[in-house]
Amino acid sequence: MQRGNVLTPPDLPNLDAALFAVPDADLLRFRKTSGHAPRILLLYGSLRERSFSRLLSEEAARLLQAMGAETRSFNPHGLPLPDDAPASHPKVQELRQLAHWAEGMVWCSPERHGAMTGIMKSQIDWIPLADGAIRPTQGKTLAVMQVSGGSQSFNAVNQLRVLGRWMRMLTIPNQSSVAKAYQEFDEAGRMKPSAYYDRVVDVMEELMKFTLLTRDVSPYLVDRYSERKESAAELSKRVNQPSL
Repeated sequence: MQRGNVLTPPDLPNLDAALFAVPDADLLRFRKTSGHAPRILLLYGSLRERSFSRLLSEEAARLLQAMGAETRSFNPHGLPLPDDAPASHPKVQELRQLAHWAEGMVWCSPERHGAMTGIMKSQIDWIPLADGAIRPTQGKTLAVMQVSGGSQSFNAVNQLRVLGRWMRMLTIPNQSSVAKAYQEFDEAGRMKPSAYYDRVVDVMEELMKFTLLTRDVSPYLVDRYSERKESAAELSKRVNQPSL
């Protein structure tokens, strides 16, 4: 069972302890600035009772927690279609609050008809590029993964990369695509040891490293001339506006 960020034996990742490396925030001298563990939000793209995208994201969460991250997962059940409900809908508010909270994300979708699922896309569509003066995704890290019912492909992760760029996120180079996912999980929903599992470990390690390296300097990394110019013009307009 999981209690907060403490993993008890049944939930421990299936790792070779001698080879597993935990990215050390203190060694990198970033935790002293942030003062908290990296915050990672996990989204998955299926509502099935035995959803392999959910199981894969849960395995990723265990790995991230073992590396020292704080993780939260969003359950898309009950999330309305984009524009089919107001932004005040409770599930929309829950998703947006989690997006504000996160410093990095994991997006994991099944491949359906050669693409990500509508459930996955709806979640991303409900996260705005700008929410007032706050940009919920800009400058945050992102890892993308997919599960397939058949042979390995990369259609879903390729699409997720496009969306990550559109949301102005720092999408890490590594990614995971698990073929014939129904063969890769046991009855308890845990991922079996395999090359696919090792790749998931690689991806989560890389996400942690990129998050530790960039989260405290993300405002600088995404600072743009065009936006500074637009802000200056808006400020000048307000200052020079005649009073009534």
